[in-house]
This record gives sequence, structure tokens and C-alpha cells, in this order.
Amino acid sequence: MSRNSILQPDFKLSFILPKYWLTWIAVVILYSISWLPYKLQLSLGRVIGRFLFKIGSSRKKIALTNLQLCFPDMPASEHQRILKANFENTGIALLETGMGWWWPNWRVDRKVKVIGLEHIQKAQEEGNGVLLLAMHYLSVEINCRGAGHGNPMVVFYRPHNNPLMEFFQFRGRGRANKYMLGKRDVRGLIKALRDQEACIYLPDQDYGRNKSLFVPFFGVKDAATTTGTLIFARQKNTKTMMLIPTRNNDGSGYTIEIKPPLENFPTDNDQNDLIRINQELEKAISFKPEQYMWLHRRFKTRPNESDPSLYK
Repeated sequence: MSRNSILQPDFKLSFILPKYWLTWIAVVILYSISWLPYKLQLSLGRVIGRFLFKIGSSRKKIALTNLQLCFPDMPASEHQRILKANFENTGIALLETGMGWWWPNWRVDRKVKVIGLEHIQKAQEEGNGVLLLAMHYLSVEINCRGAGHGNPMVVFYRPHNNPLMEFFQFRGRGRANKYMLGKRDVRGLIKALRDQEACIYLPDQDYGRNKSLFVPFFGVKDAATTTGTLIFARQKNTKTMMLIPTRNNDGSGYTIEIKPPLENFPTDNDQNDLIRINQELEKAISFKPEQYMWLHRRFKTRPNESDPSLYK
């Protein structure tokens, strides 16, 4: 197994400058709230989400457009129901950031259940690296912590644009995992797979025209889908599995389900492989669509640059 050779961001004296004061205030508030009883945090998060729903007109429009594109046959009333619930879950997700970064291990143990770790362990015992394909469920921070708590993993992620937030994010996500790899560190992830690590990768967003193919995703027939997944999945002695992280509807905590390895995957056909990945993502997202991150422009890249935007 590989060792953690990834350097964590250092604390800088510049972090005490006035331009970071608002960030410090937000961090202190988030840290303080993280110590409240769990169900109180859920209630507070829903209140925050309802407030965001009232003021977030642009994000609300993007989320509604995504729902309409993905579920064209769904009644408008159901779109609205999911949209409102999605904003409530977004408010909860803000507080789950604090849970993921600062909760003690005993609270993680009590609230996060991981199902299917035996699939990872079996693959590694047989000499394989494991590529875990996850999706942007809103509870990503606490579930990132929970997924690696009993079986530390390597996480492929996007560094935060705010250096101070990146300082906290890196440490928070890395508390239960082996190390973090920035989204451009392709060689690092390949090396981790060759070292038989379990690596988390999220292929469900629009990463631009470069190294993407346009294949169906939900109701959109030509969604830009990254081919980066196939670079990793085709590494020798690599098993690909789905990781589905959700919040329990009864407020009891979180369930992370690791599915058995995908059979007959990958093949030598890029398009068919990406269609299959998107189909697996669709099944996972459809399980609890109100918890998925619909707030981003998932379909911003069109097949032709002259094609009109789907977000008008």
C-alpha cells in the first residue's frame, strides 16, 4: 500500500489578514454549531435551506432547469417538491461540513454506517486497486469522512479557491482518509491504484469539452461526460465499484453503500462504457434525488460551441 506523501497546506501568517476575517467568522460559527445535538443541526439546516430558497433565485433556476431536463415526464408539482426539499438539504449540507471536519470519531461511528466494505477488502486481497465511483450527493463532507473512517481511502477532489478554506477542507476530508489528490493529479491517482489503494472519484459533473464524450444522462441525450474515468478504470488490476452516500430519511444518520465490482467493465468501447457509467449514476441519484447537488450547471457544455445554452 502507498504511503501518504501528499503535503498538506501549511498555515500561513497571511491568514490573519483582514481579507480572511469573514472566513474566520464563518469557520468559528460552523465549528460551534457542529457540537450541537445532531437533530438540532438538521432542523437548523432546514431553516437555512428555506431561507436560501427565498433568496437564491439564480441557483433555484439552475436546479429547476436540471430537474426539468433530467425528468421531462415528471409532473411540475413533483419538480417543485424536489426543488424545495433540495434547498433544505443544501442548508443541512452546509452544517454537515462542520460535522465532517470536526466531529470526534465516536460521533462518526454512531451516525455513519458503511455497507459493502467486504467488496473492497476482497479486491485488495486479490491484488487489485479499487476505483470507487461516487456522485455529488449534498452530504459529501460527512460521508467523505465516514467512508474512510473504517477503511482509509485516497480521495480525488477539487481544491478550494479560498486558501484558508482549503487549509480546513484538506485537513477535514483527510482526517479519516490516507491522503487527498488534486483534480489534475492524474498520475497520482494512477499510482494509488497500482499501489492497491481504494480511490474515490466523482465523474458526474460537467468537466468541459476537453477529454469528454457526449452521451445520454437522464433526459439529456448529449451530456458532456468525462473520459477520465476510463483512464483510471482501465489500469491493470483495477476493480470499479459504485459508492452511494446518502442521509437517512428518519434523521438517524448516514448510509454509505459500496456495490460489488461492475461486471464486464471496462470494455474497449469508450462510448458504451460512459453510457454504462451514466446509467449507474442515474440509478444512484434516482434513489434520493432531493439529496443530489442540482445547483450546478451540469449541462453547460454543448456538443457544438454554437449550440444555445440549456440555461436561459
